[in-house]
Amino acid sequence: MLRVAVIGSGPSGVYTAQALVGQEAVPDVEVYVLDRLPCPYGLVRYGVAPDHEKIKSLQHNLRTVLEHPRVHFLGNVDVGAGGLDPRELRRLFHAVVYCVGAATDRHLGIPGEGLPGSHSATGFVSWYSAHPDAADGRFPLAARSAVVIGVGNVAVDVARVLARGADELARTDVPQAALGALAESRVEDVWMVGRRGPSQAKFTTKELRELGTLPGADVAVRPEELALDPAYHDSAGLPAVNRRNVDVLRDWAGKTDGAGDAGRAGRETERAPGAVQAKRRRIHLRFFLRPVEIIGDRGSGVRGVRFERTVPDGSGGVTGTGQYEEIAAQLVLRSVGYKGAPQPGLPFDAATGTVPHAEGRVLRDGVPFPGEYVAGWIKRGPTGVIGTNRPCAKQTAAALLADADTLAREPLPDDPVAGLRRAGQQPVRWPGWLRIEAAEAALGRELGRTTVKIADWPGLLVAAADGER
Repeated sequence: MLRVAVIGSGPSGVYTAQALVGQEAVPDVEVYVLDRLPCPYGLVRYGVAPDHEKIKSLQHNLRTVLEHPRVHFLGNVDVGAGGLDPRELRRLFHAVVYCVGAATDRHLGIPGEGLPGSHSATGFVSWYSAHPDAADGRFPLAARSAVVIGVGNVAVDVARVLARGADELARTDVPQAALGALAESRVEDVWMVGRRGPSQAKFTTKELRELGTLPGADVAVRPEELALDPAYHDSAGLPAVNRRNVDVLRDWAGKTDGAGDAGRAGRETERAPGAVQAKRRRIHLRFFLRPVEIIGDRGSGVRGVRFERTVPDGSGGVTGTGQYEEIAAQLVLRSVGYKGAPQPGLPFDAATGTVPHAEGRVLRDGVPFPGEYVAGWIKRGPTGVIGTNRPCAKQTAAALLADADTLAREPLPDDPVAGLRRAGQQPVRWPGWLRIEAAEAALGRELGRTTVKIADWPGLLVAAADGER
């Protein structure tokens, strides 16, 4: 039997397990999916916005794989610095596949980035998604104005959650503490700002359109900013998603008033025949503005962001104009991408934030190292969508299976779980995860809501207790 450890239970890890047990060329492959958290599914559980139920439903597909008789989930297993020595894994498994994603967010590298009130969007997402590392998150939601720097899907998610009413979020699994804080939020203006133009924005059209359907918020665009983008006037040569984005923004720009409010999103809602009530929140989409400084001080925190106006440079980038603008804000969330982090015991390319590899085989000094593999973002960088992980995982699994004859020659201990326990780990097995699920469903019933996530380490581990008996 070939015994494989997959580190990470997000889509890339689960798709790797699926590819390993779903083939017949190498029979009797046994896969142990290890995760630092006691809960599976990775960013599908802790990165997808709570109001995106369709995407979150992917958990059902991942669950099917993790319930395969030759796939074993082991949560609460920490591999690397401060946890399990990777060399111990090689004594317990014939091969190890690292599917650890891109664990850190990119920084802006501008003055004031470390001021109170300046945070990563990743941290904010983790907080409202109930990641146990973010249980004590504190965000200044007493702010009247929030700036989200970036124009990707994560930036859209963050802006949408800030602008969405708490009564709508109450129908999701958002943790109770985060829901309470969002219910008391005083944010009125959410500014989503990109340094380049609308044709280069990274959000998908579905995400963009959702902003225009929020019942408690308007969308504001500035036609003069959109017009700076050459592709805004002729989008025929753009990829389909970018062209659709431009079309949506062009439509909004054609239905604006002098303040830049997009009529398509609806600036007013009917309160009674002949009477209207202005919506309480507004999302401002801004383009061609590069952040140069976060303004404020240690005592009072963030007061705003200073931007430089940019223009297209004719080569796909932008250049500064020397003209500046300040947007007042008391909360700043940067959403400018992710990057991989070095993995203890593995080579690492700091420039790309990935582990050097050849078709998924880890390379040491340019030579494949038998028994060590990578898949997902730590392999290719933070690119693509969830489905992109499937062919990536299949390629890595194929490489591993091609090495099976060499790998399976080494004798292994009979019980890898016992080996993990001897190494100081306390794995949460699948029954423990099912207990967490049941506890979250019970918490939802108690609060008069749907399932409500448990957001702290002690709560998760207590709920999982007895699951290993």
